[in-house]
Amino acid sequence: MSDATPSPQLREKGRLMSASEIERTLVRLAHEIVEKTNASEDLMLVGIKRRGVPLATRLAAHIATIEKHPIATGVLDIQFYRDDLSTHDERPIVRSTDSRMDVNGRDVILCDDVLYTGRTVRAALDALFDHGRPRRVQLAVLIDRGHRELPIEATYVGRSVPTSSREIIEVKFREVDEDEQVLLVERID
Repeated sequence: MSDATPSPQLREKGRLMSASEIERTLVRLAHEIVEKTNASEDLMLVGIKRRGVPLATRLAAHIATIEKHPIATGVLDIQFYRDDLSTHDERPIVRSTDSRMDVNGRDVILCDDVLYTGRTVRAALDALFDHGRPRRVQLAVLIDRGHRELPIEATYVGRSVPTSSREIIEVKFREVDEDEQVLLVERID
């Protein structure tokens, strides 16, 4: 007998963004970041695993094109830092993060695909500060869907999409999913 609860059935309600819309949004976000940060040498974009990583990498590439110099990137795996581990698994799997990532004195922009309750970002902040003390930390997300449980707000938002508690935003990046789109799906328990 298993204690695992079956995963809910999902029904697609619609496509929120196509590949070209995602690309246009990333270009706009890159320009906003340049305007607000001057894209100095101290700027670093850090992606939260999984889909925050391609977001950070793509934004850094766009900013580098605009500013004509490379932008540092990093990766955070926050699984061990989550405060809801007991709801995921009894034994968390600890994965390594880029231990060479130096955030001391830098302007760091955490990147994630969807901002929802804020718990992922809180865990990412804990993980980030284990790497040093940044000068400033901001947040960039492709989608902000509301429903915060913690007082966390993104500085850079691709699109705000109000959702119900039954709805889920699925971001698909070609680097992770071999597909490129943002979908709105609904649980049908």
